Amino acid sequence: MHLKHHISVEELIEGCKASNRRSQETVYQLYAAKMMGVCLRYANSHEEAEDLLQTGFVKVFTKIATFKNEGSFEGWVRRIMVNNCLEQYRRNIRMLPVVDIESGGHQADVSFEVNTLETKDLLRLIQQLSPGYKMVFNMYAIEGYTHREIAQELNISEGTSKSQLARARQILQQKVIAMEGINYASATK
Repeated sequence: MHLKHHISVEELIEGCKASNRRSQETVYQLYAAKMMGVCLRYANSHEEAEDLLQTGFVKVFTKIATFKNEGSFEGWVRRIMVNNCLEQYRRNIRMLPVVDIESGGHQADVSFEVNTLETKDLLRLIQQLSPGYKMVFNMYAIEGYTHREIAQELNISEGTSKSQLARARQILQQKVIAMEGINYASATK
């Protein structure tokens, strides 16, 4: 009879701290799919997301000694992935110039329901946003950053963060309406 020992996350972390390749491989296998989803939201292509994932895991294994077992390990890994994506973004600084919300006049209250869209469809729509809009949308709507934190991370004003979020929501709403219109037309044929 062959019994398989189930290793705990704590044991995996200790193995990674000792640079044990098998522990590192297991951690990668456990978290790569979820972290790829994080990277895909920030990347401009699947290939860029794969690169972000790889560099992110290198950072995870390099910094694992700093993990203090406070909070979830998955959350800690996710934070490293998001920070890695932000670092990549800052290196490329491809943000579109947008007028601060204070000087831009009226801000549309843009919200929308996603009834028939699947997660992969929404992800594809988010990936179509310009880099600046996508970054602010992801940080605010998905990661839970405040506009103040986004402004500090991206070296922009809070007003710019707010206006980019409003514009991203507006663009996504238009894309969702268009996509749902196409889906409705296909279903009625």
